Amino acid sequence: MKTIYKSAEGKKKILALYDSQMKRLGIPYKDLFVETSFGRTHLIETGSLSGEPLLLFHGGNATTAYNLLFCNFLLEDFHIYAVDTIGHPGKSDETCLSAHNYEYGEWAGELIKGLGFDSISLCGGSFGAGIAAKTMCVVPEKIKKAVLYVPSGIKNAPGIRSANMMLPMIMYWITKKDKWMKKCILPMAVTEDNITDDIYETAKLSIDYAKIKTAMPSNVDEEKIRKCQAPVLVMGAERDCLFPGAGVIKRSEKILSNSTTYLLKNRGHINILTEDEKRMIVNFLLDT
Repeated sequence: MKTIYKSAEGKKKILALYDSQMKRLGIPYKDLFVETSFGRTHLIETGSLSGEPLLLFHGGNATTAYNLLFCNFLLEDFHIYAVDTIGHPGKSDETCLSAHNYEYGEWAGELIKGLGFDSISLCGGSFGAGIAAKTMCVVPEKIKKAVLYVPSGIKNAPGIRSANMMLPMIMYWITKKDKWMKKCILPMAVTEDNITDDIYETAKLSIDYAKIKTAMPSNVDEEKIRKCQAPVLVMGAERDCLFPGAGVIKRSEKILSNSTTYLLKNRGHINILTEDEKRMIVNFLLDT
């Protein structure tokens, strides 16, 4: 059977970090599994069980455990279903889907149905935001609202824009020295202050022990996503080397029927939200 991990020991280390991060979260949660035509998918149900349901997608080659630590500001107000993306590190099946078509949207649509919802709000960052955008194309009627944070799938930069990460990556593979890992992440983070211990440890284990997927969800078709009339908040980062904020916001305003856009000024793909920005996301999702 094909595996996304380089070794059984590597998988154990990634899942051990996952479990330790969930323990650090310090709140009750429940493991859920939903069967889809693409494979068995693991979700963590947590947050306010009386709150508004929210389907949460993590970034590429990361995990839901890390994502929940980053998105802990959502826990008080929302009944969260945090997804382990199928084919990525975590506890879902290891079936790899194509980032170039709408398989991720079909898969997420099956998750929404499997959870028993006619419609639900979505929130995702980076790769996860691309999944949300693809879902908006495939099952537009099932989307209440969506938050797309530093999103793939809207206006991706040419691959050459991230080429400066390749040499440090190769040097890390050769030397296993932390300085090269940090240099690999730095173009996305802009400053080392944005490379938190959680980001670093999660990225390091994925690079060391998982078969990294470099293809991001491709740009969505304008006609397909226009069918989604749900309110959408798009947050692009000004210095994002993967999905430059100006381009993301410009295309979002063109192709999304009901969008609110916000530029994270002077920040890269990996960044830290201010308290006001966190409140903006919460208020957007709660506003009726």
